[in-house]
Amino acid sequence: MELLGATSAVLLVCIVCLLSFTAWRKRFGKGKMPPGPIPLPILGNMLQVKPKDLAKTLQKLTEKYGPMFTVYLGSEPVVVLQGHDVVKEALIDHADEFAARGHMPIGERANNGLGIIFSNNEGWLQVRRFALSTLRNFGMGKRSIEDRIQEEAECLLEEITKTKRMPFDPTYMLSCSVSNVICSVIFGNRYDYKDKKFLALMNNMNNTFKLMNSYWGQVCSMYPKIMDHLPGPHNKIFTEIDSLKAFVSEEVKTHQASLDPSSPRDFIDCFLNKMQEEKDRANSHFHLKNLITSTFDLFVAGTETTSTTIRYGLLLLLKHPKIQEKVQEEIDRVVGRSRRPCVADRMQMPYTDAVVHEIQRFISLTPLSLPHAVTKDIHLKEYVIPKGTTVFPILSSVLHDNKEFANPEEFNPGHFLNENGTFRKSEFFMPFSAGKRICVGEGLARMEIFLLITIILQNFTLKPVVDPQELSITPILSGTGNVPPIYQLCAIPR
Repeated sequence: MELLGATSAVLLVCIVCLLSFTAWRKRFGKGKMPPGPIPLPILGNMLQVKPKDLAKTLQKLTEKYGPMFTVYLGSEPVVVLQGHDVVKEALIDHADEFAARGHMPIGERANNGLGIIFSNNEGWLQVRRFALSTLRNFGMGKRSIEDRIQEEAECLLEEITKTKRMPFDPTYMLSCSVSNVICSVIFGNRYDYKDKKFLALMNNMNNTFKLMNSYWGQVCSMYPKIMDHLPGPHNKIFTEIDSLKAFVSEEVKTHQASLDPSSPRDFIDCFLNKMQEEKDRANSHFHLKNLITSTFDLFVAGTETTSTTIRYGLLLLLKHPKIQEKVQEEIDRVVGRSRRPCVADRMQMPYTDAVVHEIQRFISLTPLSLPHAVTKDIHLKEYVIPKGTTVFPILSSVLHDNKEFANPEEFNPGHFLNENGTFRKSEFFMPFSAGKRICVGEGLARMEIFLLITIILQNFTLKPVVDPQELSITPILSGTGNVPPIYQLCAIPR
C-alpha cells in the first residue's frame, strides 16, 4: 500500500509538470509571449533566477533568450527587457501602453493601491498630476528649491566640520541633509541632525531599503501568497514602513489643526485644500488615507535614493582620488572658494558634470527599475505581451551597454566626455527610468546630487581610512536596488 501511495504521488507530480510544460509551450514563441526557461509548478524559475543578485541573473539569461524573454517569479510570468533598443521602444515609443505599475507585492501590501509610486489607473493619474503641479509651485526645478539645497548644504558642512578630521560614516548625515530638502516642501519643516525622532526615521528608511533588497525581501516579492503568512525577517519591512507612516500621520494631524486655506504652507496643506474642494465628489481620490500615503511616497522617495546615490558617489571618489582631485581643480577654477557652487555653474563644469553622471550610471541604483505593466495586449518585436503582464525594463543593461559605454564595468567619467573635454549627452542615461513612470523628483534629485557633491568637495578633501585599493565598491545587496557597502571616511578641510 505504501509503495502504491508513493507511486501515485510521483505520478501526480509528473502529470502536473507535464501539464505545466504543455501550457508553457502553448504561450511562447513567435506571435506569442517571449520565450524563456521552463518554469516549475509553484516555484517558477527559482532555479534560474537568483534573488541575491536579480539583475545579473536576468542579464545572464539574455545570452540564451535574447533581449526579450519571460521568466516566472513564483507563479507569475514577467517579461524582461534587456538593452537600450527594446527598453526605449517600450517605455518611450509605447509610453502609454507601458504606463501601468507592475506587480510589486511589498509596495502593494504597504500602500494598498494608494499614493503615487504603487498606484494605477485614474487614481494614480490624478494624484501624480496634483503632486507634480504642487511641487512645482513650491519651487521644484526652480531657483527657490536651489536656495533650499544650498542652505541645507551649509548645515551639512557644519556637521562634517564637527568630525574634526576623524573617521565617520556619512550615511545618516547625508540622509538628514537630503531629507530636509523634501521635508521643507512637504512638511514645511526641517529637522536638526541630532533630532532623535528624525534620526530614527532615517534609520527606518535605511532598514527598509536594505530589507527590500535582501534575499528575504526578494523571496517575499516572488512568493507573496506564501510569505505573507509566514514569520521571518521580511515582516520587519512593514514594521519599518508603519513607523514612517505614523510620523506622516502625526504631521497631517498637526497641519489639520493649524490650516489656513488661503495660505497653504506646503504639500500637505495643498492636499487638505484639495480634499475640501472635492468633499462632495463621489469616489474622489483626494482623501485622508491617500494624503498620508502620497506624502509617505514623496518623503521616502525624496530621501533614500538621492542620499544613497551621493553616499555611493563619495565611496567611488575615495576609491579614485585622482578623479576627486580633478573635480576639485575644476571647482577652484570655475567657482573658487568665495561663493558656493550653483546649478548654473554646471554648464562651465563638464568634468564635474561627467563625474556626477558616471556615478549614477556606474552604480545603477535601481537596476530593474520599478516594475511596469502593459495596459492592453501589446505587440513588441515579434512577440505579444498580454494586458496586465508585469514587465521588468532592466535599466542596468542600458546604463552598462557596451555599445554606448566602452568598458561599462569601469568607473570612468570619460563615458560622458567628448574628445575635446566638453560634456557628452547620452540617451542611454536613464537612471530615473523613462516614459510615463519616470521619477517624479528627477529634477530635484539631479540638482541635489550635483550641488551637494560639489559643495562638499569645494570645502573638503575626502580620505579613506584604508588604502583605496582595499575599498570594495560592490553592492552588499542587489535586488530591485543596489545597496552600497558601509564605509568610513575622513574629511580634511581645504
